[in-house]
Amino acid sequence: PASVMNERVNLVFKKHFVSNVLILKSSDKGWFRSLFVHKVDARKDAHSNLLSKKEISNLYKIQFHNVKPECLDAYNSLQTEVQTRLHRDQDYPCEVVGSWNTWYGEQDQAVHLWRYRGGYPALSDCLQKLRDNKEYLEFRKERAKMLISRQNQLLLEFSFWNEPLPREGPNIYELRTYNLKPGTMIEWGNRWARAIKYRQKNNEAVGGFFTQIGDLYVVHHLWAYESLQSREETRNSAWQQEGWDVNVYYTVPLIRHMESRIMIPTKSSPLQ
Repeated sequence: PASVMNERVNLVFKKHFVSNVLILKSSDKGWFRSLFVHKVDARKDAHSNLLSKKEISNLYKIQFHNVKPECLDAYNSLQTEVQTRLHRDQDYPCEVVGSWNTWYGEQDQAVHLWRYRGGYPALSDCLQKLRDNKEYLEFRKERAKMLISRQNQLLLEFSFWNEPLPREGPNIYELRTYNLKPGTMIEWGNRWARAIKYRQKNNEAVGGFFTQIGDLYVVHHLWAYESLQSREETRNSAWQQEGWDVNVYYTVPLIRHMESRIMIPTKSSPLQ
């Protein structure tokens, strides 16, 4: 009879349900338990140690100076004079990597990238010497009159990117800044370690960095192009290579915010 058949089906269902629940309770890997418990493997080291270059101990500082529009020319002249002196003085363990004015992006902005060979000790040594340098202190007072705001970040360079070295121009530079979701830097680095090969054919990759102090989980990619038209052609050519689309697919969800600056190098910038 149908009633007996239904009772048997119910008994079989109950038996299997109880059995499955017991299995799920005894295993952390069951799908039912995974709805409530999220297991995360502990990371073995800081992402700064896992992603940065081990063979060198370079520390970078990037400066963003928002200048009063009427003061930009005077600011550039003053900044160039002081930068050149510091860059050439062997007593100061710092060197200018590049200096730019933003062309497209935030207007009347100067961007400076410094390298400290020797890491944090070199940075501390340089700052201490500058505090005792009367000429530099006078320069800061004069510069302050020209600024609306300023911001610094300390950076490390990704191990798989080129070290930024002087290059001849004329070039325009693009600084692409990515604010990542906290905890995603390792995944970002792993993806870009594979993807950087797609962006090397035209020698456009200048440097890749991530923040250590300042806004955290921020990545800066620095690119060089002959022109805006060259930029468009170079970027479009990457999409013609098998594998580039996969990198974009997996890295876009890691981003909270992104920004692009097109920059023109100053006359004294080693990156022209």
